[in-house]
Amino acid sequence: MKPWSTEPRGRFDEHTFESSVLRGNLPGDPTQRPLWVYLPPAYDLEPQRRFPSIYLIQGMTGQLDMWRNRAAFRPTVLELIDELFGGADAPPPAIVVAVDCWTSYGGSQFIDSPATGRYGTYLADEVVDWIDGHYRTLAEPGHRGITGKSSGGYGAMINGLLRPDRFGGLATHAGDSLFEVCYQPEFADVARALRRDYGGSYERWWADFRSRPAFTKEADAALIDAYAMAACYSADPDGTVQLPFDPSTGELRSETWARWLAWDPVRVARTPAGSAALRGMRAIYIDAGTRDEYHLDLGAEAFRQACVAAGSVAPFFELIDARHGGIEYRYPISMRYLAERLA
Repeated sequence: MKPWSTEPRGRFDEHTFESSVLRGNLPGDPTQRPLWVYLPPAYDLEPQRRFPSIYLIQGMTGQLDMWRNRAAFRPTVLELIDELFGGADAPPPAIVVAVDCWTSYGGSQFIDSPATGRYGTYLADEVVDWIDGHYRTLAEPGHRGITGKSSGGYGAMINGLLRPDRFGGLATHAGDSLFEVCYQPEFADVARALRRDYGGSYERWWADFRSRPAFTKEADAALIDAYAMAACYSADPDGTVQLPFDPSTGELRSETWARWLAWDPVRVARTPAGSAALRGMRAIYIDAGTRDEYHLDLGAEAFRQACVAAGSVAPFFELIDARHGGIEYRYPISMRYLAERLA
């Protein structure tokens, strides 16, 4: 490792994208968003050539400039991407598009919701159309992939399932799936924290959370995660966020919980439309850590089984010895896989 950044072999274009579909979003989050585009060396060397595209989306609480974050003794994700496509053993070149879908609740799950905004439409329609109009892409679903980790892995799965007209390949690293396994265990902890410190009120917790440095109390992560997911999966048409559990006891509210389950990639994959989308995929990549704190290795296996049952292309599947974090080194593996099959 070097203690400084080096000149990339490819090129990173940084844009500010003005979204029309995010206007009027209920939290008042910005409609101007950063949009980063990585162009492999071949893009400038072969000016007549067109390229597949891979959309890179982030996990919960992710903002775009976090891709530059460096951990000790490890390259950044941007450096990993450039090393992949600019190295001696490069796969077929691809354009990589990093999209920002942050919200003031921590994330959007890359879907449309009256409580957060139309982030599914923003990603799959607005951004994709803009990229195809400004760069030399192969502008067809069979040459377009999407990848991410955690909530980003969820976004890759759900957009692959719901938008086969846009994405012909997906890669999920420890993506949110099998909701009763990854989400439900936290509900009791959230109910206890609300009762103990906030009189059962999420509003009081939000006021406290925004008055101090974030994540300085033990329950913050579980509280923001549960609320953000409810804002994405079970908001009323007027934007009212409905929790899938009684905040005084943690008991499931069956009707609201059913709304969550309708967004579970494992269950969507088993629907006729989801199965048809999977059969049309050119590439499906799935991995997770065997020690994942949210048990997303179990969701990964359930999603793999759903893909196989649907008659999809054989998924790449691997469980690795890892927890939920520290698996950014897997991005080049999935991007190579996608680039080879979307070229």
